[in-house]
Amino acid sequence: MADQSWAMKGEFVRSCNCTVFCPSVVSLGNHPPTEGYCQSWAGIRVDAGHFGEVDLSGLNVGLVMEVPGPMNRGNWSVGLFVDARASIYAAKAFARIFSGKAGGPVSLFATHVGRHLGTLQAPISYQTDGRTRIFRVAPILDGAVTPVRGKDRDRETVISNAEYWVASDITVARSDRSQMRAFGRNWDFSGRSAEICKLDWRAQ
Repeated sequence: MADQSWAMKGEFVRSCNCTVFCPSVVSLGNHPPTEGYCQSWAGIRVDAGHFGEVDLSGLNVGLVMEVPGPMNRGNWSVGLFVDARASIYAAKAFARIFSGKAGGPVSLFATHVGRHLGTLQAPISYQTDGRTRIFRVAPILDGAVTPVRGKDRDRETVISNAEYWVASDITVARSDRSQMRAFGRNWDFSGRSAEICKLDWRAQ
């Protein structure tokens, strides 16, 4: 699939093994994760998106990411979940985007990923229940992530104006439940660090 302009708008949720908010976010990958290594999954709801003329709107996608140390040192292992509703063209578009070779914010995947775990196409749902985001890949991932409230109880704790590759504003969150069994991994990050970001990615 030839490189083409692409864009995705929506929301991003991530759950990881860090015991408190991930140090990699604010250190831009220079500080080790709290456990010395990173294990995480991420869910993406694409409200509007395209890859060239391929429509990606209304689809969901997920990632599994494993990093042996500080994230900027690379050697990531990454697996991809693609919505079962995606056409063969949309599935190929997502695979191209998350290879990093199509440019945009995920271009670092092209240099930082050392091992591709594969792609699984399955039913994926991304729902909002009050403040909680519920992300599921049936039957292998079940996650529920809730923002951490700030001093003003009606507002969430947000890190703003960051150089983070996902988004400049990151809502600090915690996983109410976070269980995944795929790609030879069996993880449970319930009660651990999470984040939520509004997504606005593009590459020309």
